[in-house]
Amino acid sequence: MLASFDELIAFLSGLGTERIAHTEGSFLGHLIGVYRDLKSWGCDEALCCAGMFHSIYGTERFQKFALPLERRDEVRRLIGERAERLAYINCAMDRQSFDRAVEQSAGPYAITDRITQQQITLSTDEFDDLCRVHLCDWLEQVPRSRHWDYRRSAYRQTAARLGGVAQRAYDAVFATEPIGSA
Repeated sequence: MLASFDELIAFLSGLGTERIAHTEGSFLGHLIGVYRDLKSWGCDEALCCAGMFHSIYGTERFQKFALPLERRDEVRRLIGERAERLAYINCAMDRQSFDRAVEQSAGPYAITDRITQQQITLSTDEFDDLCRVHLCDWLEQVPRSRHWDYRRSAYRQTAARLGGVAQRAYDAVFATEPIGSA
């Protein structure tokens, strides 16, 4: 049986994530925010858990915390195979390869693993799930980070690809961008 929400928070707290600064708040606060936002988008529990653990191993940009990859099995037992795979890919992906894949009209989608230098092939459904996690991560933090132009085209394209609630969330967040910030 997978861990409950409270057990996931206890695990992350045990790692000290609430003491790690992240976009004018705590890393734990950001992880919970992504989980809750994905919930509000109507995503299933596995995808929400992938969102909560989206940067558990560090990412190309966020290196203030990185759980050793030797602990992937432990994370997999907590959140499940699908969620852990998505979280790992989000952590390990070379973002330029993601941005190129978003431009594709059809799959399969190849993402470069920046850690192993191997290609990860994703089905359309897997890639769309990765897009949801990755976009939600950015939308949750961009107003605090104030890096509005960071990969703006890729995020805009990701929102358009997903449509629906993801597009509405993108539009709502970017509508709060201060004039002259770009």
